[in-house]
Amino acid sequence: MREIILLQCSECKRKNYSTMKNKRNTPDKLTLEKYCKFCRAHKSHKETKA
Repeated sequence: MREIILLQCSECKRKNYSTMKNKRNTPDKLTLEKYCKFCRAHKSHKETKA
């Protein structure tokens, strides 16, 4: 049930991180505060398909 997802910066729209999530436990889209090396700041990153 685990699926690979990509995390995309909400500001510059670049895909910076990849992670795995369990679709059964968290069916909603994941949003995390991560460091974006292109923006050089902590920004929210939203889930996108791999």
